[in-house]
Amino acid sequence: MQKGIETNAILNRLPKHLKQFIKPQNYSDYSAIDQAVWRYVMRKNVDFLSTVAHKSYLEGLKHTGISIESIPNMYGMNRILKDIGWAAVAVDGFIPPNAFMEFQAYNVLVIASDIRQLEHIEYTPAPDIIHEGAGHAPIIANPEYSEYLRRFGEIGCKAISSAKDYELYEAVRHLSIVKEAPNSNEDEITSAEKKVEHLQQNMGKPSEMALIRNLHWWTVEYGLIGTIKDPKIYGAGLLSSIGESAWCMTDNVNKLPYNILATYKNFDITKPQPQLFVTPDFAHLSLILEEFANTMAIRKGGLTGVNKLIESQALGTIEFSTGLQVSGTFTNVIEDNGKPIYIQTTGHTALAYREKELVGHGKNIHKEGFGSPIGKLKGINLAIEDMSPRDLNAYDIYEEKTVTLEFEGGIIVSGDIITGKRNLQGKIILISFKNCTVTHGETTLFKPEWGIYDMAVGKGIVSAFSGPADLNSFDLITHKPSSQTIQIEKTQKRLELESLYQLVRDYRTSKNPTLSKNKVLKTLIEKHPNDWLLPIELYELAHLENDHKLCENILLHLEFIKQNKPAVGTLIDDGLDIITNKSVSAI
Repeated sequence: MQKGIETNAILNRLPKHLKQFIKPQNYSDYSAIDQAVWRYVMRKNVDFLSTVAHKSYLEGLKHTGISIESIPNMYGMNRILKDIGWAAVAVDGFIPPNAFMEFQAYNVLVIASDIRQLEHIEYTPAPDIIHEGAGHAPIIANPEYSEYLRRFGEIGCKAISSAKDYELYEAVRHLSIVKEAPNSNEDEITSAEKKVEHLQQNMGKPSEMALIRNLHWWTVEYGLIGTIKDPKIYGAGLLSSIGESAWCMTDNVNKLPYNILATYKNFDITKPQPQLFVTPDFAHLSLILEEFANTMAIRKGGLTGVNKLIESQALGTIEFSTGLQVSGTFTNVIEDNGKPIYIQTTGHTALAYREKELVGHGKNIHKEGFGSPIGKLKGINLAIEDMSPRDLNAYDIYEEKTVTLEFEGGIIVSGDIITGKRNLQGKIILISFKNCTVTHGETTLFKPEWGIYDMAVGKGIVSAFSGPADLNSFDLITHKPSSQTIQIEKTQKRLELESLYQLVRDYRTSKNPTLSKNKVLKTLIEKHPNDWLLPIELYELAHLENDHKLCENILLHLEFIKQNKPAVGTLIDDGLDIITNKSVSAI
């Protein structure tokens, strides 16, 4: 774990390759403006969501230690989250989907620790602490949903991606960064949007990862629960968006029953969603997840699974019927009558059994790749893996024997047997040869001068999935994002505005018992006339203290802002309404 990151028993279980994405939260970097943004969104959300969110939301805010008044400190959150079996870590914006889901599999909530700008207070395409902390965290206090999220991560991190998936991930990450960056111009944003749109329209046949990401989007991010006529919100994208949480409750958004068809409904991250899916309860989510998992290569294996790995051009694993696992970059498969009869990897490959690397069969031994036949021997009904020692001896599959094995489909292996490896049930899973030649028709697949030939044993491929079988077999600490979130140097004017916000915050939190609110308002009007959030904070204090004259002056100034910036009119009115109605209680 990086220096400056507080750890715990749950985080200690994380594999090294996930820890590369974690960064310190650096709580002191949040300005008083950031705190005011959090406070406004949370007050407005809790006020509205108390009637439209699933009951687990408000209960979860209390369980997870999330306050309306302050941006959550992840270390404090972790001390409370551990009681429900979870933890939280900070990351830099979007991380690769497989990694995001793998964190979930370890019961770790990934939180982008940056916070949206005041200008994007209603919605941001970038993941931020409002979305993650106020959206995802509260709902995991519900045990049924918590298990769904963990199970989703466990299955999702094994989903096979396509080469285009990663390109789209990088494009979406870049778009989220430039949209949230204060100094981005319209040309940069438009260019980034067009790239994402182009990729989305030219993805080809969707990969497993693309399909399961759809399920994630329509449940974890944008899910509704209950009935079509009376749905409640539980998706984090809706819970954290003060614009979309209201929009989704209108008739403008079509409500559909959640089923497996949601897998094939794509989404556009840059636009409000035209339809949403409603699950009757959290248990139903798990049923659909398992239904989809039954279509994945991790459960079906076979020729389709191998081809998915080849198309991914990335590290993946196949598992033979004996339990032997081959991890590497798959580049070729020979098929016969719709079945794989020979597989080939290129480059570093490792062999494992039950997710543990076989001794003497790591990537440095198989650094040029690995190839093996699959299936039964020709004319013999009994598969090699099912043969007893007597059967093996009868067919000369025995140490120091010279043998020619012809498989169904035409693969021929000829050589001197050195030894074999067996699994815990006593079935042979690997046979090693010297002086070995492997052919398929006129094609030579392995020559004696290439060294020892290790042949996997298995009558079929029962599973194929993304990533290695044994996480320690490969160096997975290689992630280098193509773009970093943008932190610009603050101007003197910005620092002056932050200092005014800090004065008001210190007064509210009793750090500074004295404050000239009239002086702050005067300075604000003179130097920052278009800032609308601090006047609302001042109005709240004046309203509580029955300072009617100051209230009038602030309202006059806010009317001036509404005339100059009509786009923030609703935000101002909503903020004032919450104050005057006192409908938000502290969490």
